[in-house]
Amino acid sequence: MNRIRVLFLVATLAACKSAVPGEGPLTGAILSEAGKSAKELNRDATVYEVVDVDSRSAGTISAYSQTTLAKRLGFGGRPGNATIGVGDRLAVSIFEAGTDGLFSTSKSKASKLVVVVQPDGKAAIPYIGEVRFSGLTLEQARHGIVEALKGKAVEPDVIVTSLDTASRKVTVTGAVKAPSVVPLNLSGDQLTDVIAKAGGARGETYDTFVSITRGNMSGTVLMSTLIANPSENIWVRPGDEITLVEDPRQFTILGATKSNKRLAFGSRDLSLIEAVGMGGGGDDNATAQGFFLFRYEEPEIAATLVGRSRYDEMLRKGMRPDKNGRIPLVYRFDVSRPDSLLAGQTFPIKNRDIIYVSRHLTTDISKFLGIVGKPLQVANTGVSAVNHAVDMGD
Repeated sequence: MNRIRVLFLVATLAACKSAVPGEGPLTGAILSEAGKSAKELNRDATVYEVVDVDSRSAGTISAYSQTTLAKRLGFGGRPGNATIGVGDRLAVSIFEAGTDGLFSTSKSKASKLVVVVQPDGKAAIPYIGEVRFSGLTLEQARHGIVEALKGKAVEPDVIVTSLDTASRKVTVTGAVKAPSVVPLNLSGDQLTDVIAKAGGARGETYDTFVSITRGNMSGTVLMSTLIANPSENIWVRPGDEITLVEDPRQFTILGATKSNKRLAFGSRDLSLIEAVGMGGGGDDNATAQGFFLFRYEEPEIAATLVGRSRYDEMLRKGMRPDKNGRIPLVYRFDVSRPDSLLAGQTFPIKNRDIIYVSRHLTTDISKFLGIVGKPLQVANTGVSAVNHAVDMGD
């Protein structure tokens, strides 16, 4: 009879293995797979690392987020003297002391020439020939022409002015009122200056992201951050490409919470504590050590938090950035620790973050026992019936 009981139990366990609902990974699974390569996991998996939410991680992220452009791209300073570039249109006025010079007449002691700087950086001036303009300031160009005219013109003097600065323009596109190619002032323009010249942002500043690309470098910052933090309002340079994208900030909360949903930031920034509170917090099945935040993080932040040697090791294991160059990290938030609750108040939530709350292991055990309970009762009844039949036969 014991054999019949075992057969009933084995069959029931096999049937219930897939019957327990899957509600996302448990805390142990998230932690055990952290730092493992796809080869170690025997499947095509995203390689990630886990970082605890504490005062260090919160401070690092908060400080970096306020200076993303200046730190990551390293071009926060005021540009130097403006120089002439290819395509610029210049007015060259040449004066002479006498009335019978190369550029003077009885009616005028000056001649005005309009030149365009050619792709080789030069433009032609009568009686001088090809003159280099590209890379020079207006004063340097003026001085060079004066020196070249000495011995040819009568006590020459020159004024060089800029008519059109084709080489000193930036492109502003996207969620602006008037997408355009914006000319830069000789004294320089900051990021908000050129955005204003393009009509300003179409949407709310707290929902508009500003991306700037220069060569092979790029960075993105929230428009409201440019206004609130002067260090992020960097000086633009000729050739920069600036794109505004209106993307209302949102985060998603999943798992053992009062409600699984996507929530909007609104007009203010959010801390981790506030975001968890907006989602209703964990439900009765949540484990205090199982609050996680999934994010693709800035590589500089990731390297600082996990350490350079560990970061390099993760790259060798196959940790790959997304299209924006950010690295997959998982932040663990232990709500049973008082210091975590304090750090969570300064830990900033970012657009498209995912907060996941893991259920407690006992939840699965309870569900399993609830599922197998009735079949086992039936099994026990069946075994009793068989035993009774056998006894009657005896």
